[in-house]
Amino acid sequence: MARSFRRVVTGHDEQGTAIIESDMPATQILQRANRPGVTLTNFWLSYGTPAEYDGDTETCTGQFVLHPPAAGSVFRCVEFEPEDPAVMATLDGRAAFAEMGAADNIVENARHPFMHRTDSVDYAIILTGEIYMLLDNEDVHLKAGDVVVQRGTNHAWSNRGSETCIIAFVLIDAVTSRTADAGQNKGIPRKKTLEVTAAGQTLAKYIE
Repeated sequence: MARSFRRVVTGHDEQGTAIIESDMPATQILQRANRPGVTLTNFWLSYGTPAEYDGDTETCTGQFVLHPPAAGSVFRCVEFEPEDPAVMATLDGRAAFAEMGAADNIVENARHPFMHRTDSVDYAIILTGEIYMLLDNEDVHLKAGDVVVQRGTNHAWSNRGSETCIIAFVLIDAVTSRTADAGQNKGIPRKKTLEVTAAGQTLAKYIE
């Protein structure tokens, strides 16, 4: 059964005194038959940078979307129950991600059906249990207390253990680099190489 998370939101009254504006279970929850054993719970969304701290007291409304808002962020927890390899082999990652507006974020023909990437920097802390983070060619075993800074890379999460793993995430909308050339600030970064011309000039060119 998915965990219920108590969410406390602070604010100010008319005199500027710090108060509790909301204290109740988080209600924006996503569970999908296409992704059995995984529950996502949103706690807060910010719709720009700088974030507002005197705006609405409920920002988790509307469709549940994977990516944070443009120039914004999302704070959520994801629960991963142990995977059954036989079940995983039958699942359609694109269909599952389409249910949160992210069909095109799936990496086709990857080694895990839910390999994906987002144009974001994601801060993650493993709260309970253990999990493997899969990259293109590497696996990293993570335990409670470990933290991850996920920087727009292809990745998937695989719970190969016997207990539920809960991860807290903050996803922040991002670009490859604020100084990237036009059209190069989203997607997988294109690396540059330095080339010296016959005239002795040093030119930076994208690696093809």
